Amino acid sequence: MIHSYKDFHSFLPFFSVTDTQSYLKNCYQKLSIEQAEQKSYENSYPFVYYLEHAQIYYQQAAQSPLLIQPILLFYGFAHLIKACILTKDPHYPGNTAMLAHGVSTRKRKKQQYEFFHDEVKFQKNGLLSCMLGDMFNIKHTEGDKVTMCELFQQIPELHSLFVQLEGKHTFINVPIQEDCFAFSKKILDSFHMTENRFIDFLQAESSNSLLFKESLSDCLLFDYHDTNICLTPLKYHIEDRDFYFSLLRGRFFSYPEMLTHYLLLYNLSMIARYETEWWSELLKTMPNKDYPFIVNFLKLTAKKGPFLIYQFLFNRLC
Repeated sequence: MIHSYKDFHSFLPFFSVTDTQSYLKNCYQKLSIEQAEQKSYENSYPFVYYLEHAQIYYQQAAQSPLLIQPILLFYGFAHLIKACILTKDPHYPGNTAMLAHGVSTRKRKKQQYEFFHDEVKFQKNGLLSCMLGDMFNIKHTEGDKVTMCELFQQIPELHSLFVQLEGKHTFINVPIQEDCFAFSKKILDSFHMTENRFIDFLQAESSNSLLFKESLSDCLLFDYHDTNICLTPLKYHIEDRDFYFSLLRGRFFSYPEMLTHYLLLYNLSMIARYETEWWSELLKTMPNKDYPFIVNFLKLTAKKGPFLIYQFLFNRLC
């Protein structure tokens, strides 16, 4: 379900070109791609180089001041995503449009700008589109927008910060009981649903990978019938090593957490490059809640970004 991950050294098995070719061949054969062996041979070195470049970006970010960390972490994460896409699309990148970021943001910030309320917009083509379509079979609409607040709210490790600073509970713990996920019935009040409605809702949101098993006095038990837990609305908390479920039914409620990290890193990297005055002032004066959320996120994504990628790659073997 969750593959053991320590740090970037966990990717070492992929740094064997022979083993990587066999891995890619297996991925392509499962997708019934023609000439799987030839394509795996052609893509084995690009795959390894994506991982190698990503590792260097993350290593440099760990040694760099906060001022430039968003830039290094964004490009590191983007290279990891490209490796993932290559396991699904042997022709990536098929054209130059795929090399764009796939997302945009307001270039000049308004007065009294707050990162928390800033937003990014989805573009038709680019890495974001490839990630959603190829990796997760999610169709997106060009022009869709999402705020940084909405994104922060979909990261379970930031739940305690929302409680401390806003008194808002964004997640509820979902422990494993009798080899099932146990959803406390308190969640029914939060979602304003009956048991049956919530069961239908959860199974639909998880594409039936979470299947209802039993109703107990205090919880609802769901069996898990998929190898990739990262594709469900459940989010894994890498510090608690436990699962959490969002209490906020926003537009991105069931989107994979990789998307959340990508969009936040994109916007922060753009700010670090082009809004240097605001970015420098934020780091020096810490004027509002933007600072603790951004700093906590950057510290977290340096660990969790590669963790999420690792889960995706190893679940491709199942």
